[in-house]
Amino acid sequence: MSKLKKILEQGHFALTGELGPPRGVNVEAVKKKASYLKGVVDAVNITDNQTAVVRLSSWATSLLVLQEGLEPVYQMVCRDRNRLAMQADILGAYAHGIRNILCLSGDHQQFGDHPFAKGVFDIDSIQLISTVKRLRDEEKFLSGADLDGAPKEMFIGAAANPFAEPLEWRIHRLAKKVEAGAQFIQTQCIYNMKRMREWVKQANDMGLTEKVYILAGITPMKSVGMAKYMQTKVPGMDVPDEIIKRLKGVPKKEQSKEGIKIAVEMIEEFKEMKGIAGVHLMAIEWEHKVPEIAEMANLLPRPQV
Repeated sequence: MSKLKKILEQGHFALTGELGPPRGVNVEAVKKKASYLKGVVDAVNITDNQTAVVRLSSWATSLLVLQEGLEPVYQMVCRDRNRLAMQADILGAYAHGIRNILCLSGDHQQFGDHPFAKGVFDIDSIQLISTVKRLRDEEKFLSGADLDGAPKEMFIGAAANPFAEPLEWRIHRLAKKVEAGAQFIQTQCIYNMKRMREWVKQANDMGLTEKVYILAGITPMKSVGMAKYMQTKVPGMDVPDEIIKRLKGVPKKEQSKEGIKIAVEMIEEFKEMKGIAGVHLMAIEWEHKVPEIAEMANLLPRPQV
């Protein structure tokens, strides 16, 4: 069974991390990143050609991480594969010991390094969730044919963005993913805590938090420049002006420390927030800071299950 699933089912406040595969076959880079996260996070997301930029595949990197003693969360996007390839890769990943999957639509290819690549999008993220659930629970392919061995312990995850427009539909999209079979949710990076509190309250009021584990997304800011870029250039991101003002209020060399301090304050609030089961710490190319952040937020040592 998935360690992450055990952590959540036993009521512990979960901590997941993220690891971006290299732009080639630099296995040592994967091992180095993994070394910072081992013993610190309960599981680590392995991104799948994030931002539509080609990288070492998610399933291959997941196997490398597994060999390093970390539990991977295998990300799969709908952009790059049709339903045949998706089902084959899900079974292949499970056969090699991968027990967590995060089902995503994927960033549009026009934003990446191959803008003229054909986007597949044979099925969407909600249909992908239900596909994994059908493979696992019904032991059937989408065609209706029977499986010769089902991925019985696959723990199904999905993403949620409480800040994308139209805001009033965000909670209903979450409900659709839960209905399709999502067991845990990892959210977009959170900076607008006021909006996040409203979204979580809606999830609580609709009874969704009794059906799914929600992990709040945390990405520490490194600088004012990063904050401005995320505010103006990253779709679906909500960075309030007060975050930028706070970072501007400290010397430039202290901005990364202030960014970490803001992240820790958010984690502390999420630890007390009804309906939040953990945090997903996305320290983008800053994996070496994860132990420090986890320590400051009193998330260490991690529970043994």
